[in-house]
Amino acid sequence: MLPIRDHNPSERVPYVTLTLIALNVLVFGFDMVALQTEQALSRFYYDYAMIPARVSAGENYPSLITSIFLHAGFMHLAGNMLFLWIFGDNLEDKMGHLPFLAFYLFCGIGASLAQFATEPLSVVPMVGASGAIAGVMGGYLLLFPKARVDIFIFFVVFFRIFPIPAWIMLGLWFGLQLFNGVNSSMIGGGVAYWAHAGGFVIGFIVAVPLWLRLGGTRFWDRTDGHPDHPEATYGRSSVPVVKR
Repeated sequence: MLPIRDHNPSERVPYVTLTLIALNVLVFGFDMVALQTEQALSRFYYDYAMIPARVSAGENYPSLITSIFLHAGFMHLAGNMLFLWIFGDNLEDKMGHLPFLAFYLFCGIGASLAQFATEPLSVVPMVGASGAIAGVMGGYLLLFPKARVDIFIFFVVFFRIFPIPAWIMLGLWFGLQLFNGVNSSMIGGGVAYWAHAGGFVIGFIVAVPLWLRLGGTRFWDRTDGHPDHPEATYGRSSVPVVKR
């Protein structure tokens, strides 16, 4: 089940969302061109990925931010950027450009700390934007639960695209992160499910004041995801790491 777009146009160009996508792509391109050996890649991750054991030792706190812009492979990058593109523009539209950037970074740091809390002595580097993007998804769930999200379903030779409410898609996604977090281990690399879950919860909570200012549940009646609703005016490695 892969979301490919939402039916929830925003009112202005999402400059911050586009810039974040561009930065992530540029950093990944640098990785591919400049880091040609396993030794170089390991050193780069040591300096810029979030390594829980180093943070526990009081080292490299900036990695809580720098790790958000690193990715372990093309599909890791592509999946994260797809989710950011789908859900980021609407939150940026309602928050404003700079507040959205602060929200994104705050959720990313919080997500890193959520994963850190589960394995504070791990020496496996953690990279990826999905903790921050999970925060965006949590905020989106609160503000736009009725928005329609097109889902791509593929099973062997069968595939179909159909819309479902955002609260179903995001609720299922969050539940899956909790389930996988309980039943997984990060030894030797893997997926940072607790970063996903933690970022999602942080984003949901931080978005509450904005949701209340917009009218709370009354705001939901004006943003049902229909193309004609009054809000709609803008069209639309070999080194083991923990991916988020």
